Parts: sequence; structure tokens; C-alpha cells
Amino acid sequence: MHHLPFSHLPFFVLILLLLILAKLFGEIMARFKLPAMVGEIIAGVILGPSILHIVSSSNDMKTISDLGVFMLIILAGLEIDVEEIYNSIRGKKAWVAVMGYLIPVLLGLVTGKFFFNDIMIIIFIALCIAVTALPVSVRILMDLGKLQSDIGRKIISTAIFNDVISLFILGVLLDINTNVSGYRELVFMLSKTLIKFMIFTGLIILNYNLFKRSKDKKSIINKKLNTLLIFLKSREPLFAIVMVFILIFASISELLGLHFIIGAFFSAIVLNKAILGEENYNTFYKTTSSMTFGFLAPIFFALIGVEIAVFSINNYLLLVVIIVVAFISKIGGGYIGGRMAGLDRIKSLTIGMGINGRGIMEIVIARIALEKGFIGVELFSILVIMAIITTVVSPVLLKKMFALSDKADHRSEILNQKKAVIPNS
Repeated sequence: MHHLPFSHLPFFVLILLLLILAKLFGEIMARFKLPAMVGEIIAGVILGPSILHIVSSSNDMKTISDLGVFMLIILAGLEIDVEEIYNSIRGKKAWVAVMGYLIPVLLGLVTGKFFFNDIMIIIFIALCIAVTALPVSVRILMDLGKLQSDIGRKIISTAIFNDVISLFILGVLLDINTNVSGYRELVFMLSKTLIKFMIFTGLIILNYNLFKRSKDKKSIINKKLNTLLIFLKSREPLFAIVMVFILIFASISELLGLHFIIGAFFSAIVLNKAILGEENYNTFYKTTSSMTFGFLAPIFFALIGVEIAVFSINNYLLLVVIIVVAFISKIGGGYIGGRMAGLDRIKSLTIGMGINGRGIMEIVIARIALEKGFIGVELFSILVIMAIITTVVSPVLLKKMFALSDKADHRSEILNQKKAVIPNS
């Protein structure tokens, strides 16, 4: 097959091709009630080395891709409420979050150990299997009209817990020297990384507490922010101010040796409606969402497709095992956690289905692992395929489980009504 000379095409022509084809295939997927992300990745596979060979990875493409990751992570952070994180690990509810993460991690480690000897590869396989994509879970529940249901809130709180823990572990992994020799050096590196995380976490907590105190005092920050916005005459000052805040923490995380997404994610969590004010929050979210999903995200996911080397996959057993383990571990972990939390079988299984989609978060982690040289192209391709399959299948399974759950609740309600009308003997 004759490959088109991608190196001869100007950069913006390549971006144009990526955006057009990504939006086209994303729209097709959306018409079939599937995540647009899937179509965007397929567009990249078509344009990339796997098929047409028009687009390849380059430093310019990496810059655009990093901006896409940055904006996606900000949106994921904005979706998170600190109170929900706290609520997800209170009392019996903690079992859902803990088992929904611990079981996939353990099975992921076992799977990785079966195929590889490299400890970093094994850990990244476990991390990718254990993560849940919060934006995907939110979107699926919104489409089903179950976002505000009791089960929906449990799924979201579990996804939040999973994402926060995964990004914390990711930060630790990225700061550890892969050439560590001996336990003494490993302990030293881990201690140094934990100190860095403590410094960074301390800054985040300090800012959150300052913001929270200001919020309790009739939203002082919100009032001062509005005063500043009135004073400033330049266009889009709100977006610039919030982005400066997030970039400060992204920069600090990089200076500490952590990845920029760690700073972006945790600083975005701090920014909520109470602090920014609902109008300012909605304005910033809408602007960020438009820029991300209208331009940067489609190109990012298309470039993920470009990096997938479909024909490099020779270990089909690894592909099948990772996909099977991903389904069993997440659904099983959610089910066991739900049962331990006192939920019935159907609701527990519904939670397992709800936290099964990996989507954006898993792809971001896999891409970083590839970029840093922790995993190869074949394993990266396998992990992305796993993310796509779990993301596509999850809405279908979850819809069926919610239907069963609603029927069970309806039967229980009718039974209770019948008991209520039976006269006491």
C-alpha cells in the first residue's frame, strides 16, 4: 500500500485533517449513543501509521496533545466536590470506594506479574485497570437520567475516589528513578517523593482552607473576584485569572518533579461554585469546555489513535486477558464493595457496571507511561483498546442494570403498599 508523505504536509494542514476527521467520527459515534472519544481515536488510527500514514507523532503534535490533556484534567477536577470525596469514604460507604479500587489493583498486579518482570510495567497495568473515568461516569449517568439518584451518587463518589488515588500514585511513580538499585535507594527515593507530595498537598490544603474560610464569611473571595473583574478592562479576564491560578500549581508540581496534570487536577478541585460564585463558575466551565471539546480534546484523542500501532500487537493473549480482567475486577470490586456496604445484589452489581468505564483517565495515564518510557507501543495500544471497549460497553450494561433495579424497587414499593392496606388481625 502506498503511504502518503505526512512529513511534506504543513503542520496546520495536519491539524485540520485531524480535527475534521475526529469531529466527523465523533459525531457518528454520538449518533449511536456512544462516547465521541471512541470515534476521535478511530480517526487517529486511520490517519496514523496504522493505515494511511498521513500523520505521525512530532514535538509540535505533542505540544497540542499536552494542552488537550491539561484542559481535560481541569474539567475533570471541576467536576469533583471535596465534600463528595469525604462522603465516599465515610462509614460503610467506604467499602464501595475501597473494594472498587483495591480488587482491580490486586488483579492488575497479578496479571502484570504473569506477563512481565519489570515492576514499573506491572504497576502501570494495575493502575490502568483500577482507574475509573469520572467524566465518562458523569456523562453516562446524565444520559440515563440517574446522576442524582442514590446509586448514581455512589458511582460518582467511587469514581472520584479512584481518580484522586490514581493520580496520587501516578505522581509518586513519575518521581521515582527507574534505575533504582537496592532497597536503601528505593526507600530514599520514596521518602523524597512523599516529602514533595506533602509540600504540594500542604499548599493545596492551605488554599482550600483559606477559600473555605472566605466562603463562610459571605464569600469574600467571590466578592473580591467580582470587584477585580469589574476593574479589569481586557477581554475574558475571568478565564485568565482562573487559568493563572491553575498554572501556578501546575508549574509548582513540575518544579517538584511531579507531572503538570497533578497540579492542574488538584488545583481545579479547589475551585468550586461557592468560591467562584455560580455565575463565574458556569462561565469559566463553559469557556473551558468549549475550547476543550470543540478543539483540543478531539485532536488529543485523534493523536492517541495516531500513536496506537494496531499491527504491533502480537501478544493477543495479553490483550484478551487485560480486557477480561478489567471487566471482572471492576464489576466484581464494585459488587463486593456494595454488598459489604449493605446494598442488595442488583444495586451492588449496578455500581460495578457504573465504575467500569476507563475512558479519558486511563488513556491519559497510559499516554504518560508511554511518553516517559515505562511501557512500549504494544502495551500502550492494548491498554487504549481496553479503555475503549470498557467505555463503549459500560453504558449498555448500566442501562440494563438500572432497568432491573427500577423494577425491583417498583415491586418492593407495591409489596409495601399491599402490606399497609392489609387490616391488622
